[in-house]
Amino acid sequence: MKINKKLLNALITFAIVIVAFILCEAALEGWFGKGFALKRADKGLLVPICVYIVLAVSLNLIVGISGELSLGHAGFMSIGAFSGVVVATWLEKALLTIDAAGKTVPFFSDTAILVIAIIVAGAIAAVAGVIIGIPALRLRGDYLAIVLLAFGEIIRNVMNCVLVWVEGSTLQFALKINEGSAAAVPGGAQMVINGAQGTNNKVMSVAFNNERFIVGFVLVIFTLFVVLNLINSRSGRAIMAIRDNRIAAESVGLNVMKYKMMAFVIGAALAGMAGCLYGLNMKTVTAVDFDYNMSIEILVIVVLGGIGSIRGSVIAAVLLKVLPEKLRFLNDYRMFAYAVVLIVVMLATNSPILKNLWALLMRIRPLRVAAEWLQALPGRIKAALPWNKKNGKAGEAQ
Repeated sequence: MKINKKLLNALITFAIVIVAFILCEAALEGWFGKGFALKRADKGLLVPICVYIVLAVSLNLIVGISGELSLGHAGFMSIGAFSGVVVATWLEKALLTIDAAGKTVPFFSDTAILVIAIIVAGAIAAVAGVIIGIPALRLRGDYLAIVLLAFGEIIRNVMNCVLVWVEGSTLQFALKINEGSAAAVPGGAQMVINGAQGTNNKVMSVAFNNERFIVGFVLVIFTLFVVLNLINSRSGRAIMAIRDNRIAAESVGLNVMKYKMMAFVIGAALAGMAGCLYGLNMKTVTAVDFDYNMSIEILVIVVLGGIGSIRGSVIAAVLLKVLPEKLRFLNDYRMFAYAVVLIVVMLATNSPILKNLWALLMRIRPLRVAAEWLQALPGRIKAALPWNKKNGKAGEAQ
């Protein structure tokens, strides 16, 4: 059994994520002692980091792999967040059972409610992706970006007018066209979405919950599994062929609309799942949280990590979520320093001066040997795998 380069790169990406998760869990459990224990602020970043990894990878599927510029990713995230809170609240109020003590409790645990809500939110976001993708994906470039940006703003403004409440086991909806329409909500009902005031999440605990982090990690692994398998599949090769040369792809009989829709809908569904986890991790979520700035922020992560690089999106998402927190000591200058760091990094990655400096450094023998060793490391890992050793011995015997 031979392992190709793409599979090896995928395994390395999975290994990085799994090792990072194990280290975080070890720090949470105090295995490294108090000196390496995570602070309260660091704990609060764990779930958002998982959310942004999923968002960045899913947007990279649309922008980097499919080659379509999307500025409406926050719209799908918004759909997932609000629908996830609604589903979770209804599951808590409608599906009840009686425990051993004779008390009426929710049939599902918080973790089960979270998982079900994520699945439903992903399905709803996928349906929204189909609805918006059918007309929008006929456009290209800047025109597509403007349409998707408008879609995100439409979703934001619609959610400002939506009222959702649970009365008993019944889920009810209304549109808040004016101030008087709020009187339609019964007095004993539990408000779930209250227009511009957003959601009132009473299902999940606001404080850090390790189970939510575990669910976030599983969602990251699921996202990487789906996206990497799609990229390395026949459909993924067709998507990248359309990205590279649409006319040539059409000339050999590829259904351009089909493959573009496939990448777009999968990206929308994953964004909806991430939005659900984000919404259920916060006490209050408003439509303002999902404006075009959120889409731009996700796109910045994708560009910084490298368009088309899934591993780069994972690393960039972690860095860009941790960096603002670590710059808090700068107080009012925190976001200024954050912007400066982004500009420097983007310029550095495309600077011929730094490339020439790197070439000069490679003339130093110890640095050159270290760089060559790192470049050869994947090949050594591949050669060290048991099945490759077995095949090598079989070849020598022949």
